[in-house]
Amino acid sequence: MVMRLLCCLLLIAAAPLWAASQLQASVDKNPVLAGEFFILTISVDDSVKSEQPDTSVLLKDFVVGPTSVSSRTNIVNGEISKQTNWSVKLMTRKEGTYTIPAFTVAGVSSKPIELEVSKRSQNAEQNKDAFIKTSVKSDSLYVQEAGVYTVKLYLDNNKELLDGNLSTPQMDDAQLNAIGKQSESYELIDGKRYLVITREYLLQPQKSGQHTITAPVFNGRIRQNYRQMEISAMGEDLDLDIKPIPENYQGAWLPSELVNLDEQWQPKDDTVEVGTPITRTITLTALGVTKEQLPDIEMPQVQGFRSYPDEKETNHLVRDGRVISQQTASYALLPQTPGTFTLPEVKLPWFNTKINRINYATIPARTITVIPSTNALTANTNNSAPNTSQELTGEIPAVRTITEVTQPIWLIMVAAGGYLLWIATLVFFLRKRPVSNSPDKNDVKSEVSSVSLSELKKYAKTKDYSAFYLALSRYAKHETRQTHNAIDTLMGTRSSSKLSEEIAKLRAKLYSSSDEQPDLAIIINGLAQTKSAQSFDKNQGLKKLYD
Repeated sequence: MVMRLLCCLLLIAAAPLWAASQLQASVDKNPVLAGEFFILTISVDDSVKSEQPDTSVLLKDFVVGPTSVSSRTNIVNGEISKQTNWSVKLMTRKEGTYTIPAFTVAGVSSKPIELEVSKRSQNAEQNKDAFIKTSVKSDSLYVQEAGVYTVKLYLDNNKELLDGNLSTPQMDDAQLNAIGKQSESYELIDGKRYLVITREYLLQPQKSGQHTITAPVFNGRIRQNYRQMEISAMGEDLDLDIKPIPENYQGAWLPSELVNLDEQWQPKDDTVEVGTPITRTITLTALGVTKEQLPDIEMPQVQGFRSYPDEKETNHLVRDGRVISQQTASYALLPQTPGTFTLPEVKLPWFNTKINRINYATIPARTITVIPSTNALTANTNNSAPNTSQELTGEIPAVRTITEVTQPIWLIMVAAGGYLLWIATLVFFLRKRPVSNSPDKNDVKSEVSSVSLSELKKYAKTKDYSAFYLALSRYAKHETRQTHNAIDTLMGTRSSSKLSEEIAKLRAKLYSSSDEQPDLAIIINGLAQTKSAQSFDKNQGLKKLYD
């Protein structure tokens, strides 16, 4: 016990003698190749925990990786030695002579290191375990024009990759974002099989002038014949010429190689009735821009029509190194008055980057003829028919002829007996018929419809427009037996202008910033009244059949 205490006192007394006295800096390779990683090691003969060398001074000339630290203590023949090491991965992109500056830790400094960086041979990639190729479809872009920057990492397929890291490319005054997930394939180069990892980046410059895309860097470890090796690779930087927006361009800036406008109509006829809803779908397709850059298509208002925009859909994809974007917008048009109307031309300016001038994507004007509703004409005709009959009756004296026809008594008795026999047969059949547990199809349909109308009334009471529209869609699908455009088909069969108008208001409320307030009660009453009218017509038809 006394000896242990004595040893501790001696260690405490000798502590000042262990202060750091020497700081050394060294590299594991000199000279090195451009794009090749090497390790800088800084060592101090002491245990240092609260201080470390400042490696930020290396960022000017080198790509600086993470710093790792280790320490150890040795006791040999009673002599104690301590050491702390810092290791940093470095890489430079260009050949030349570089100076690694001196570092200071715990009051002692290291000496500077002169580093020679040699140019990488153009044919060296065929003999390497890894190399990188970079490309862009065009080296000249306009401001905000979308380009695709492609990175391909080639790895020797005969060697096992243990781990690796591929950095992201960099470009000042530009947006550079990864597109989708990386892909893998295989290529044969001079008889050597390579695993190819491909990454694509969406490039959008924000400022004109000469700019450089700094290529990514790869470093990792491979294994061959139970031997591990570190590998590295660096792609070539690419210079781009970014052109400014022309001064004479007006409108939303849309730089592209191709822009197209297309439209579809439902129904396709140019003649429609008052109150019949028309769906107009406009599709905008552009090459070389993102979906966020697509401008909104302005639909001009036409006297005699009400327009309600539907929800828009936008998307984009990459194909053959180009970005393709598309926007689809639908509009519900509701004719209000009869007449001939011309929907004006839709015109969208865009800048053609191939011929460097302003072009226009257009949809030609279209003429639509609106005729009175046939439903209204039929109602008017039915109402006016009795009056006309009365007028004719008043002008032409009615001639009443009474013809008395006498039938033999035996014929009347035979007819009455046959009628009674038919009734007895019918009653016997009904009593003997087996009772079925399954309801009739018409009963099922009526039951489901009444449930749907009750659901609509519930949502109308709470003014839950979204839930009401979903319930209306289910009701329409049940009534029309269709899964697509069921509501439009239902409105076409109802021929009710008020019903169509309120449904159009409901769509505008859900899918646009319109302040339209749909009257949900009118929709429910329109559906209920129309259904009652259909049931009445059916009963009338049966009555005529048996009369």
